[in-house]
Amino acid sequence: MAFFSSRLVVFFLLLAVAAAEYPPMLFTIVNNCPFPVWPAILPNTGHEVLEGGGFELGPLTHRSFPAPTTHWAGRVWGRTGCYHGRGGRFTCATGDCGGRLQCAGLGGAVPATLAQLSLHHAGHLDKTAYSVSLVDGFNLPMTVTPHEGRGVCPVVGCRADLLPSCPRALQLKSPSQHVVGCKSGCVAFGTDELCCRNKYSTPGACRSSSYSQYFKQACPSSYTYAHDSPSLVHDCAAPKELKIIFCH
Repeated sequence: MAFFSSRLVVFFLLLAVAAAEYPPMLFTIVNNCPFPVWPAILPNTGHEVLEGGGFELGPLTHRSFPAPTTHWAGRVWGRTGCYHGRGGRFTCATGDCGGRLQCAGLGGAVPATLAQLSLHHAGHLDKTAYSVSLVDGFNLPMTVTPHEGRGVCPVVGCRADLLPSCPRALQLKSPSQHVVGCKSGCVAFGTDELCCRNKYSTPGACRSSSYSQYFKQACPSSYTYAHDSPSLVHDCAAPKELKIIFCH
């Protein structure tokens, strides 16, 4: 019995050491904008919904929560201009997910700046893939910042506010005629060539356009069309925290 008990003690000590060496990673969503933002979270198929899929963040506030300890993949975006309209319906000028505060597995309306995240668990959070995409357009400056990871862990994303200079053909305007979003060429015109569909779906046929170049010049570390290559590459393992920052 004493031998069995000592083996249990060793087992739990090993678990404690592993937990100390690889503590749970945090997701932190930061709103540095001078206005409220309503972050939304959409998991990939088969993965859990985090934080109900959405919430409100006031100006200059943040919200942290534990990342899943198993493999998880999904996307995060910010909704803007949200309010409760007639009948209590929740509506957002950009990024709206079916008129809900908590998106609960629903995607968002475009255009919207997207953070794409993938965590691979192998005894600990071993590999973290992250990027910022403007393939569906832009509504907010956004960066992804890993903290205390191993390997190459750069900050990626789009720090620039692209709304004031958004080309007229790409503008999404509010009823008051303020520019609230900047569409991609695909979202604005829907052609196979701009959307890299059908005969344009391969890397060789899917090319940058003048519209994607508008985004690329301002935000080179972001994806701007389907087969784009961002200027920064990463090979980041086990960061202690991953920050998604609006209005960096």
